[in-house]
Amino acid sequence: MNYYPKIQFINAHFMKVKSYQLADYIDIKRLRLVSLGEVIHADNDELFFQIRENTYLYVLRYGVVSHLNLSEEEFEEIKLQIQATCRNRVETNIYEEHLIETGGIENKISHNKIQIKNANSDVIRMVMLYISQSVTLDYYAELTTQLLEDTNQHTQILERKGKLSITGTNLKKYIGKTLLLKNLIAQNLYIFDSPEETWDNERLDKLHIELKRHLDLQDRARSVSEELSIVKENLELFKDILQYRNSIFLEWVVIILIAVEVVNFLVEKFVP
Repeated sequence: MNYYPKIQFINAHFMKVKSYQLADYIDIKRLRLVSLGEVIHADNDELFFQIRENTYLYVLRYGVVSHLNLSEEEFEEIKLQIQATCRNRVETNIYEEHLIETGGIENKISHNKIQIKNANSDVIRMVMLYISQSVTLDYYAELTTQLLEDTNQHTQILERKGKLSITGTNLKKYIGKTLLLKNLIAQNLYIFDSPEETWDNERLDKLHIELKRHLDLQDRARSVSEELSIVKENLELFKDILQYRNSIFLEWVVIILIAVEVVNFLVEKFVP
């Protein structure tokens, strides 16, 4: 990772963070070529810009963008530049909004409000990171719920009719979506591990623990993972049923071919 030693201290009292899921993927290398502001932190997975005093923009590779104190008009202009580097844009409006109060007596997190005692750019980035993670979890949960609903429809048809209505190709696509989603969660979310910057900073470590607890990230991630496991088990069952059905079909094809050969033999032998 590339860290920039400059730390910006925050003077504002009340600020607002908004995080949006824009796409499945943002090309960070391409976005670094776009002049959006002063780069405070950058690596292969994320970019953290200071637009002006007390105004920040945070972009993460897995498609989520957060901003602090940008107006809606400013963000819409910046979003157009970011979308040019996006892959598989998200059509649904998935976002979160949190109020940050700086200069408080202690760090305190309540519903949609985060009170910070000593705020600097590292602390703000940590807050924006976990709000971004929360938004992405909502996005992954929505995708998982859709997969589960689709799987349940096929399960209900199997219960009513005793056969599947899904083809082998579509089944493979569902399996691919499930595996891809599981991989994305494993690659992109720092839910169960601590970011590197917290290892030597006790204050940041305490803040990241509180943010994970308040946003309920670990339980939500487990819930998504469990639902994906249910989907995967159902799809594996469907695959076994289709394989059995195909094997039965092939057996009947072989039987019919043998019968045709026998008939041909008898015809050739006994019919002048």
